[in-house]
Amino acid sequence: MLLLDAMTRIVAHPRTRRTVSLAMMIVLGILAGCGGGGSSSGDGGGTPLPAKILSWAPPVSYTDSTSLDPRTDLQEYEIYVSESGSFSESSTPSAVVRAVDTSTHTLTTSFNLANIGHLSMGVVYRVSMRAVAVTGNKSGFSPSASFSF
Repeated sequence: MLLLDAMTRIVAHPRTRRTVSLAMMIVLGILAGCGGGGSSSGDGGGTPLPAKILSWAPPVSYTDSTSLDPRTDLQEYEIYVSESGSFSESSTPSAVVRAVDTSTHTLTTSFNLANIGHLSMGVVYRVSMRAVAVTGNKSGFSPSASFSF
């Protein structure tokens, strides 16, 4: 299991350029034998990829230590995956997940990377995340972590 601590920034209000810190803990782990490993079969063999769970702790405060409520202040998380690990403002997210699950009304804190359609067995990938506020402003990229299927 790989554990990353990330400090990302998001602009709270574009006019004041007040930045906030989103302390995100990202944990990349494997849930073996959990079934439903994803519908992706990017290896071309028709075999579904095994589950590979990316999980994180939602941020709870801004840089100035004022409270941040992820249920009301965050819209979604963008998940970026590439072989190079280079992510920029022009990068397209591989997946976007809501900050709050609409069916359970609970905070979203994990995503099965096997559900990303373009991934293959035996390839080492890098993953990074960004938080997106309800205002549309985005945090910086979290440090990337590597994984493979």
